[in-house]
Amino acid sequence: MKRRALLFAPLALAATPALASGGGGGSSGGYVRYPTITATTIRADGRRGVMTVETGVDAPDAALKLRAEQSQPRMRAVFNILVQREANTLLPGGVPNVERLAAQLQSATNIILGQRGARLLIGTVMIV
Repeated sequence: MKRRALLFAPLALAATPALASGGGGGSSGGYVRYPTITATTIRADGRRGVMTVETGVDAPDAALKLRAEQSQPRMRAVFNILVQREANTLLPGGVPNVERLAAQLQSATNIILGQRGARLLIGTVMIV
């Protein structure tokens, strides 16, 4: 019986709004995660491969975070174009230029959000 209480205790804590928001009701910004972006490329063995990029935006204030959440479809569309363009420039078996890709994605983020301040975060860039 006590094991069940321990197993379900984290679920009860996560359901509490003050704890789930990261503290005592402050209106600070946060992290917005976007779905994984995929693009096709050529692998080293000559077969088709898939390039995946995980992205998100760290917004310092609540208004910018809300804008990033609301702009998610537009961000995803532009991110897909930029990642596919990067995948098309790769030679078979080549390594993506993550710094150039990050700079392009950050520039697109600033343009879409209409202001600077939100930082683009890149998780994993992988070709399989």
